[in-house]
Amino acid sequence: MLQKRAGVRAGDCVVFDLDGTLADTSADLLAAANACFTAMGAACPLGAGDSLTAFHGGRAMLRLGLSRLRGGAPDEAEVDRWYPELLEHYRGAIAVHSRMYPGATDAVVALRDAGYAVSVCTNKPEALAEQLLRALGVRDLFAALVGADTLPTRKPDPAPYHLAVERAGGRVARSVLIGDTETDLLTARAVGSPVALVTFGPEGEAIARLKPDALLHRYEDLPALVGGLLA
Repeated sequence: MLQKRAGVRAGDCVVFDLDGTLADTSADLLAAANACFTAMGAACPLGAGDSLTAFHGGRAMLRLGLSRLRGGAPDEAEVDRWYPELLEHYRGAIAVHSRMYPGATDAVVALRDAGYAVSVCTNKPEALAEQLLRALGVRDLFAALVGADTLPTRKPDPAPYHLAVERAGGRVARSVLIGDTETDLLTARAVGSPVALVTFGPEGEAIARLKPDALLHRYEDLPALVGGLLA
């Protein structure tokens, strides 16, 4: 049996966001949105420079693309109409280009081996998050997964985070959130847990403007960073 690393207490838990934190999924998300625009008979208006919008979800991508095509604010009814089709396109090609960020898998394994509970709390629909993590070969590394539709509310509401910690066997009072957006920061503030934001996500180093408790520049530093935040 593995021994807990010195300083790791029972209930210590690390909660990860998924898109933009554990994995770069932007290319597949953008491709799903552009498939909708192709079905509309339009050119594909979204490109690699729109990765930040991709990490804000399908509706955000549809709004951006439609605003470019229509030359103004999109009709929300049109966004709602195309959203299910976007999900279908994404479900059918969820991990063509998506990859775990360098060192992420090894860092999660290191945390588990040290005695931390690890889980995922994402605003991606739960079934899609399950599918993606399995396609990437890492689902079994996480004791729990809570998605956008697991509960009636999503991040930054604290309830999904609480559930992600509890299902992993952790304690919220001894948990850390690893994320990449203001939504993750607000989630951590709502539950009173420290938060580290990655600088290799869609905002890059500019994420420092949010003044999180820590910045994660590379996954090799994660175990030491978590230990420091929970010390």
